[in-house]
Amino acid sequence: MSASTAARTDRFDRRLLAPMMLGSILNPINSSIIAVALVPIASAFGAPPSQTAWLVSALYLATSIGQPLVGRLVDTFGPRRLFLIGAALTGIAGVLGVFAPNLGVLIAARVVLGFGTCAGYPASMYLIRSEADRTGIASPAGVLTALSVATQTIAVIGPTLGGLLIGLGGWRATFAVNIPLAVACLVLGALVLPRTMPVTPGADRLRIDLLGIVLFAGTLVSLLLFLMSIGVETLWLLGLAVLFGAAFAWRSLRAPDPFIDVRVFAGNVPLLVTYARGVLAATVSYCFLYGFTQWLEGGRGLSPSQAGLVLLPTFATGILVATLTGRRPEIRGKLVVGAAAQVVGCVVVLFAGSGSPIALLLVVAIVLGIPQGLVNLAVQNTLYHQADPARVGASAGLLRTFMYLGAMIASSASGAFFHHGTTDAGLHDLAWFMAGTAALFLVITLVDRSLVRVDRAARGSSEPVAAS
Repeated sequence: MSASTAARTDRFDRRLLAPMMLGSILNPINSSIIAVALVPIASAFGAPPSQTAWLVSALYLATSIGQPLVGRLVDTFGPRRLFLIGAALTGIAGVLGVFAPNLGVLIAARVVLGFGTCAGYPASMYLIRSEADRTGIASPAGVLTALSVATQTIAVIGPTLGGLLIGLGGWRATFAVNIPLAVACLVLGALVLPRTMPVTPGADRLRIDLLGIVLFAGTLVSLLLFLMSIGVETLWLLGLAVLFGAAFAWRSLRAPDPFIDVRVFAGNVPLLVTYARGVLAATVSYCFLYGFTQWLEGGRGLSPSQAGLVLLPTFATGILVATLTGRRPEIRGKLVVGAAAQVVGCVVVLFAGSGSPIALLLVVAIVLGIPQGLVNLAVQNTLYHQADPARVGASAGLLRTFMYLGAMIASSASGAFFHHGTTDAGLHDLAWFMAGTAALFLVITLVDRSLVRVDRAARGSSEPVAAS
């Protein structure tokens, strides 16, 4: 073996980076690009906000169901097939959105889009783990940083891109953008991703837990319907969500091939805390993305393009912070600073109003860009060190599920606080909710001693993996 060949086998295969990053951005960019398109879509179909809200919720429901299922399938069959199927569904969703004759078809396109964009992130985490096993490098920090920059901060550029696309071709352009992205994923996936055979005995006989999927979906739908109309008269929906959840947990413990194996959590309290952090951080982030963006258009009177540009500093700050800190192994410090920045940003929002200068709005965008670059990367790296290596794909998919639960909470909170319009009072109530959530995120991070062990593992991650 030549020296050059040996060097290549000891390094992460960088050909994988392009499909990994491109596949992983499909979901976050579609999660955020819709923020500035809701008002034009409502105008086009004559639909009230209560109906267009399903454009947000439909994608998150589909993704929340699809992520753990696809993650488990990736763990079983490898990433290639799931990646290509997901890319094809994304392209189909783009076509449906471009030609949708009514809001119902548009919501259906978002459901297909939710399932189609599920594969990118679990596939990427699988590839990182398999490359670590191949090269003997436990955690390629540079690759994790590049993936985080691509997946997490891209969500913030979504509104900016969406505003520009709407200005050029109307709201349908925000769906059309998925067509070339899907084609690129199909080409790169077919050319680059390894042809992986099933990695577990009997993988070809894997049974799909349809009952588990139904119970999990029932839990999420009941919870979402409750969150979208919180009140004494809807408490039965919360009770129904609890019943579905209990039945789902019972099913998961007894099914031979459960939809989500709750035993992933067994004896792994630190991983549960990481999932809780994901929910809290996502709640604040998506409240800002959807609530603040709606207020910029409805309360501050900006156009979709202008609102997208106001949020551009959040993207730039997130990229800069992630690039500067991504290779540093400390995880706990990033979480603490990111949570504190969320609290500060929410406090600044309290001073915003319909007459606020653009400079103040840009300050909000910059401050909340700091956790965008710190928190998501730190949570992702924490999961990498806490999850069972044999279940890293499923664990990564489940992290996204929890984060999308935070997004659904944020969407419901925005609807509740803006029930009477995108007023300054509604914005300030939303800011108090965000600040309380961010404060809870900060507290559980400060008291979490398991992060000390994660920091130790991260500092030693550049060393070769010990033979087992």
